Amino acid sequence: MAVKITEECISCEACASECPVAAILPDGNEKNPKDGILYVKPESCVECVDHADSPRCAEACPTEGAIVWDMPYTVDFNSYYLSGNEKGEYKIREHKSKGLMLPEVKEQKFRADITMATREAHANVSDF
Repeated sequence: MAVKITEECISCEACASECPVAAILPDGNEKNPKDGILYVKPESCVECVDHADSPRCAEACPTEGAIVWDMPYTVDFNSYYLSGNEKGEYKIREHKSKGLMLPEVKEQKFRADITMATREAHANVSDF
């Protein structure tokens, strides 16, 4: 994943059409575990690596603090995403034959220039 949408979201959906990998789900989608806000599928988000210089969702978002950094979707953070899935913070897609699509099954690209401290603080993406 690497970005996530916070409770600051006003569900305007400006970000969804900007996502080059269709990782953003609207409120009310059965695969969205959040109520009242949009949701970024962590197993799909690539932080716009190979698509743009920075996440396009944050550029389109009119609300300060609605899109923040999260941990990279890599094997190093497999337990982070598994735990979040079990707590209902994430709803990781389940593949029929591969099982839960955790980072150990399929890692995603991420911006290496974003520090772990920035990610842990869930800093606003538009500040970078």
